[in-house]
Amino acid sequence: MYLDKAKIRQSFAAASVTYDGVAELQRTIGKALLCTIDTESLRGPLLDLGCGTGFLSAKLLAFAQPVIALDMAMPMLQVTRTKLADMPNVIYLCADAEQLPLAGQIVDGVFSNLALQWCINLDVVFTDIKRVLKPGGRLVFSTFGPQTLQELKAAWADVDDYNHVNEFYSEQQLTYFLQLAGYTEIKIETRLYRSSYGSVLALMKELKHIGAHNMIAGRNKNITTKTQMQRMIAAYERHRSGDRIPATYEAIMVTAS
Repeated sequence: MYLDKAKIRQSFAAASVTYDGVAELQRTIGKALLCTIDTESLRGPLLDLGCGTGFLSAKLLAFAQPVIALDMAMPMLQVTRTKLADMPNVIYLCADAEQLPLAGQIVDGVFSNLALQWCINLDVVFTDIKRVLKPGGRLVFSTFGPQTLQELKAAWADVDDYNHVNEFYSEQQLTYFLQLAGYTEIKIETRLYRSSYGSVLALMKELKHIGAHNMIAGRNKNITTKTQMQRMIAAYERHRSGDRIPATYEAIMVTAS
């Protein structure tokens, strides 16, 4: 899997204004992620990797300080800075999760909510995270699994052979990458979330507003024609129940040390 990093940065920068209005699922999964650990045992400093508009950073500040809010898209970071303006002990850092500009053994915990699926070399990312963690520190993250947007994927498969939906790593692949990076205590939990929409176009609009475009470098570079879009929508409509169409999201939540 090869992701277009420049397109990822551009997409999330463009989505910074609309993100919070449609990111209910992201907030739900972020809360669920925190419920997988004993938050009372948290000690700072903590790193929020791929902080987006700062939802998880704000939650973490209630348990430990300081929090380093890191994101590769400067407009996202600026939104976070505005939202957390009244909160002390936040360090803002515009950087790529795959090239952490941090010293070794500097944080007690690294948290990431639905951001690591946009990284290309997860084994390298996990190794670098282990480098910045203090001895005994934990990596706690959520990421999307392969069942995510399976309905959309199946609908596009009726139209052509291109990848129109991002590919996501499985539990087994994540475990392999973590073990490769030297993590020995690994706990994984998977949950399925199902959202519903009035139309396929409403789903597509939401994905655009949270910045979750197709980032696969091998995607179809040609503009999707009206006929292709209509065929995809017709295929997706087979999933309709009443006045709603479903969309599946597989959230994989991981704690590793």
